[in-house]
Amino acid sequence: MAHEMTQTEWERMMCEKVFHFVRKELYLDMRYLKIALCALKPKAVEGLNTLACDGVNLCYAPGQVLRVFEENSLFLNRAYLHTVLHCIYRHLWLRGSRDKKLWNLSCDIVAEYTIDSMECPSTKRILSFLRRDLYGELKSGGKGISGAVVYGALKNKSPKELKALAREFYTDDHRFWDRGDKENMSPMASQARDNWDKIARQTLMEQNRKGDKAKSGEEFFLSQVKAAKGRRTYGDFLKKFSLWQEEMRCDEDAFDLGFYAYGLRVYGNMPLVEPMETREAKKIREIVIVVDTSYSTRGELIEGFLRETFQILSQRDSFFARSRIRVLQCDERVQRDTLIQSQEDFKALLSDFSIQGGGSTDFRPAFSYVEELRRQGEILNLGGLLYFTDGKGIYPEKKTDYKTAFLFLDDFEEEKVPSWAMRLQLDSEEFLSYEH
Repeated sequence: MAHEMTQTEWERMMCEKVFHFVRKELYLDMRYLKIALCALKPKAVEGLNTLACDGVNLCYAPGQVLRVFEENSLFLNRAYLHTVLHCIYRHLWLRGSRDKKLWNLSCDIVAEYTIDSMECPSTKRILSFLRRDLYGELKSGGKGISGAVVYGALKNKSPKELKALAREFYTDDHRFWDRGDKENMSPMASQARDNWDKIARQTLMEQNRKGDKAKSGEEFFLSQVKAAKGRRTYGDFLKKFSLWQEEMRCDEDAFDLGFYAYGLRVYGNMPLVEPMETREAKKIREIVIVVDTSYSTRGELIEGFLRETFQILSQRDSFFARSRIRVLQCDERVQRDTLIQSQEDFKALLSDFSIQGGGSTDFRPAFSYVEELRRQGEILNLGGLLYFTDGKGIYPEKKTDYKTAFLFLDDFEEEKVPSWAMRLQLDSEEFLSYEH
C-alpha cells in the first residue's frame, strides 16, 4: 500500500528543494564556496523565526522557510549565506567572556558587511543609511573590520543605537552557538569547529585555484577566513613547544581496575596492584616569550598577546604544575626580564604593565641573553622561544638548538625570516579587543 504523504512531510520535502535552489543560486556567484554551502545538514525545528545552526545542522521552521521563499527569495539567499559565513569565520566558537548580545550583533554585522561588499546578483540589496554610516565609521577607525573590532566599537554605542543596529542586522538565530570555552566545549561542538577549520582551508584553496584576482568583497572574505584560521591555530601551535615528562598524577590508562578489585575482594584490604602515582605527559616545562617593544609595536597589542598566551598555557592540559615562563621585553637590547611561575606572578606583571623600550628592532640581543641564562643555569629545560613582533628587524643567522618561532602581526616578509625558525601570522585585532 502506497504511503500517503502528510502535510509535515510535504513541507520538509519542499524545504529541501528550496535549500537546493538557494545553494545553486549562491554557487553560481561564488563557486569557491561549493563545499561550505553544502556542509550544513537541514534539520526541521519548530518555533524558529529564521535560520539557526550549531555548526552541524541548519535548523529551520518549514512553514517560515516556505513563506519567506515565496515572498522574498533574495532574503533567504542572504540568510543562508549569512549563516554559512558565521561557520567559516568560526563565530560560533569565539565568544569567550564577551557579552553575548554584543558579540552576536558584532558577528551579524561582519557577516552582513561581507555579503554587502561582494555585491553578487543572488544577494545584492540596496544599503540603508544606517548600514552606510556604520560601515563608514568602521572603515575610518583604521583597525580593519572583524568580530573583535566591531565588538569594541559597539561598546561605545548607546542602548538606543544598539537597539536600532540589532533590528537592522538581525538575520539568523544564535541560540545553538557555543561559548567557545575549550574546557567546557561539548564533543559535538569541538568536532564541528574542527570540521569548519578544514572547510575554511579548502575554501581558500578553491579561491586560489580560481586564478582570477580577488574582487574587493572577496578580499575581505579571504582576510576574515585567514584571521579566523590564525586564532584557531595559535593554541595548537603552542603544543609544538611541549615535551614528555613524568608528573604526579594517577595514570588511569595503565591501571587495571579488575585486578585491584579482585585483590580487595579475596584478601580484604590487600589489592593485587596499586595505581601508578606518576604518568608521562606531554606539556610545556619552560618557555621564553620575547615581545618586541620597538617604536612600531603598540602596548595594548603586547598586553593582549600576553593575556591570550598565558590563558592557553595555564590550562591544566598544557602546563606542568612547576613550569616557568620568562617574559623578555626587547627592542635593540633586552629591556626587562620577568619570570612567571604562578598566576599571582602573571597578575603582578599586568597590574602595572608598561612598555620598556621604543627604539629600533634587533632580534639578536634576546637570543644572546637567553644563551647567557642557559650558561648560568637559570634556564635548564627550555621548551622553546616565541618572539612576538611586527617582523621589521635584524634576524639572527645562527640556528638555535631549541625550537624558535616568530609570531607576526598581520603581513610579514617571509623571505627575511630564517629558514630554521617557525613562523605564524596572528590577527592583531583579536588581541586589541581581548576581554580582561
